[in-house]
Amino acid sequence: MDFFYAQESLTAIQWILRAIIAFIFLFFVVKIMGLRSFSQLRLLDYAMAILIGNIIAHPLSDEGLGLEGSLISMTVLVILYLACIYVMRKFIPFREFVAPPPIPLVKNGEINVKNLKKARITIDVILSEMRKQSISDINKIALALWEPDGEISIFLSPDHQPVTKSDLNITSQPFSYPMTIIKEGKINYEALSNSVYTEETLKNTVNKTYNVQINAILLATIDQNNQLQIFLK
Repeated sequence: MDFFYAQESLTAIQWILRAIIAFIFLFFVVKIMGLRSFSQLRLLDYAMAILIGNIIAHPLSDEGLGLEGSLISMTVLVILYLACIYVMRKFIPFREFVAPPPIPLVKNGEINVKNLKKARITIDVILSEMRKQSISDINKIALALWEPDGEISIFLSPDHQPVTKSDLNITSQPFSYPMTIIKEGKINYEALSNSVYTEETLKNTVNKTYNVQINAILLATIDQNNQLQIFLK
C-alpha cells in the first residue's frame, strides 16, 4: 500500500493502482453528493472530467513532475470509463446505479416532498425551473421529473397545454429550414445551386430591392418559397 503515500518515484503498477482507486473514490463521492452537484453531466462523465483535468494539469504546470505517470493514469481511466460504459449497456442494475431513473417531483399538481429529499433539492429549484418555462402555477403541472443529468423535465396538464394546429384541424405546411445563401458578404454557392436563383439574378434582386451590393449584406436566407430575407451590415 506504499502507493498511497508521497514517494520520489512510482512504478507503472503503482500509478495504475492510484488511478483505479481515485476513479472509484471520486465516483462514490459524486454519487453521495447528489445529482445537483453535477447538473447537465452524467455521474460517470463528471468523474472523468474532474480526474483527467487534474491529472494533465499538474505535470504541465510543475516542471518537477514527469508525464509518464500522468499518461499511465489517464490511460487507465479511459479503460475504466469504456469498461463502465460497456457494463452499463449489458447490465441494467449497474446502469440504474450510475444513471438512476427520473425522480417524480410533482404529479398532478401535488409536490412529492419525499422525492425532493431524495433528489437533495428544495422547492426553490422547482419554482426556478417553472419561471424559466413561464409556468406560474404548480397546479398546471401534470408531471415534473428530476432527470439523471440534474435537469427538471416539466409536462403541463392537457387543460393548460398550448393549442396546436392539429387540435383545430388546421393543415400545416411541411417544416422547412431557411438556407443561408449569403453570409458576411459571401455567396454560399451550394445553397445557391439548390435555389431558383443564379449568381446574376441574385445580385440583381439584391440591388433592385435594397440598392446595395452583395458585400454589404450581413446575412441573407431563402425559404422553401424562394423568398429572400436580407440583413444588411
